[in-house]
Amino acid sequence: MFIPKYPDSPTSPAAHTHPHTPTETAPVRRSLPSVSIDQKTVVALVIGGVVLTALLAAVAVTAISVAVAAVVLRSMLRDHRR
Repeated sequence: MFIPKYPDSPTSPAAHTHPHTPTETAPVRRSLPSVSIDQKTVVALVIGGVVLTALLAAVAVTAISVAVAAVVLRSMLRDHRR
């Protein structure tokens, strides 16, 4: 049902026994290239993901800390000017 219909390949007239008899040709099936992933690759990817996640978390914590320090300093300077 889901197999595509391919047109018959053109052949010479001498190959046909009868001019109205179609020739049956099987469609060419191409397989996908196989990807082999070994254990070392998986471990390297997991470690890389953990390192990148830790770096992202460190940047986020640093940004929050700087924002809090800026708010505190601004509050202290505003109170000092009054």
